[in-house]
Amino acid sequence: MRRINSLQIAAFALLLTLAVSIGISAAVLLATLIPLGGYHEIAVVFLSALLIYAFALFFFRAFLLLFPLRSGDIPEGSQQEFVYHVYLLFYLILFYPILRSGFVPVPIMRLVYLGLGAKLGDNTYSSGIILDAQFVEIGSNSIVGQYALLVPHVIEGSKLAHYPIKMGNNVTIGAGATVLSGVTIGDGAIVSTGAVVTKGTQIGPGEIWGGIPAKLIGTRVTTDQQPPEDAEESV
Repeated sequence: MRRINSLQIAAFALLLTLAVSIGISAAVLLATLIPLGGYHEIAVVFLSALLIYAFALFFFRAFLLLFPLRSGDIPEGSQQEFVYHVYLLFYLILFYPILRSGFVPVPIMRLVYLGLGAKLGDNTYSSGIILDAQFVEIGSNSIVGQYALLVPHVIEGSKLAHYPIKMGNNVTIGAGATVLSGVTIGDGAIVSTGAVVTKGTQIGPGEIWGGIPAKLIGTRVTTDQQPPEDAEESV
């Protein structure tokens, strides 16, 4: 694991200080404009926390807009390493506590992941944890089960890299499953509960994978497939 240097910490601290200062100032201003009676102090604290996170997310996305973090390997001493470590500090200090808490309702977590850069189709939700959200793309009508983990990054000794995870429509990731970097999952596929899908695996449409490491254990009829002509309707 590479060391985060003082310059990277200073850059993050500057952005965090801006978010905290603006968030608290905005909360105090809003609280003075709204008559809250004896709940004034409580409202200021609540609004401050909410607005600090909102402005932190704004500065996080603005930083990545100016200095994009690209997929692939991150060379030592490069500008990409500088960007990655500032990005990582945002996650370690601000975002991981939210993602790992399990406290935030799933529909709101969808908005959080979208804010962090994930590409989520209509009616797609996660009650698991999506790390490095900007490197995750999931189609419509898909679900990531409770305590499942999507991990687009690679940290192996001094090696750092991001390889996107891409999933199609109507995909189910079972509770407690782990999907590692560079994985692609086709429409209608299922990753079973507790499975570990290793780096770079390609799961085809309608396939069912399970186990550690995950392997193909079956297939299912997707909405795009027709049942056999001789199939009889069960009574």
